[in-house]
Amino acid sequence: MQLVFNRYTRFSAIITLLALFTHSVWANTQHVHTMKRVEVASQNAPLQPIMIQGPMPIEAEYFAALLDNTTTEYSGNAVFYKGTLDGYPIVVAKTGKGLENTAAATANGIERYHPRLIINQGTSGGHDPSLKVGDIVLGERSINASNFKTPKLAQGEGSHPFNWLPMDLMASEGSAGEGSSAKDAEKLRFYLGDKQLINLALSLSKQYKRGNVVKGTIGSGNFWNNELDRIAWLHKNMGTSVEEMETASAAQIAHAYHVPFLGIRVLSNNITNHGEYDPTTAKNCQAFVEKVVRAYISALPE
Repeated sequence: MQLVFNRYTRFSAIITLLALFTHSVWANTQHVHTMKRVEVASQNAPLQPIMIQGPMPIEAEYFAALLDNTTTEYSGNAVFYKGTLDGYPIVVAKTGKGLENTAAATANGIERYHPRLIINQGTSGGHDPSLKVGDIVLGERSINASNFKTPKLAQGEGSHPFNWLPMDLMASEGSAGEGSSAKDAEKLRFYLGDKQLINLALSLSKQYKRGNVVKGTIGSGNFWNNELDRIAWLHKNMGTSVEEMETASAAQIAHAYHVPFLGIRVLSNNITNHGEYDPTTAKNCQAFVEKVVRAYISALPE
């Protein structure tokens, strides 16, 4: 009798423990199901803006006016207009005229905004007699056309610009004028425009009604050449289609930062064929660049 009682007691205890365990599991399960929760998605990388550069107000402010939700920032001599075009972030940089202002604005803009590409655009003077006022040159190449080393001449022997030698300041970290490194610096340095952007712009050329759109070489320097023989010499020896004061310096800085780059320049005058200066071409150039940028944005993967 005692044995039966003990077995019954142990059996009762086991049943009780199982009941308690089952209740505990059920209670915990019910508690999990009633908890509130929220799921936080992974962050997407911010879109890298497209940077459009123009040196003067007439070469930048038309494009800036196209932007939505615009804010303005100032740094040094540059003005940066931030906004969106077709919902995509754009920075328009009014760089100021000349190689130095453009180089500073380009480096500053890259450090601030990390653009995915840069288009430097604006007006230019023609070197190629076949180009007319209103034609647009896509910078297949750009070159600093003001980097020269003069041959040694004694006092009284004059100056002979057609004998000047090109001077590549980026050939080495050594002297470009004297010493063992100078000889290697006696060459032209061209910066190539982004092929994808060139092909995109060419595909839109028929939409441009002010003139032709062609590939060419943009020569940059802090000069305004009115000597026809000098222009012809640059055109022959450097292949320059046009001259202006900014593109090559922007291209050099963009290359240093590994940012795709293209120069797009409209002829506002061409002294080689009596093409008179027309400042309204600045707006024509920006309107064409607008088409290029909208087409680029529409082709981006979503």
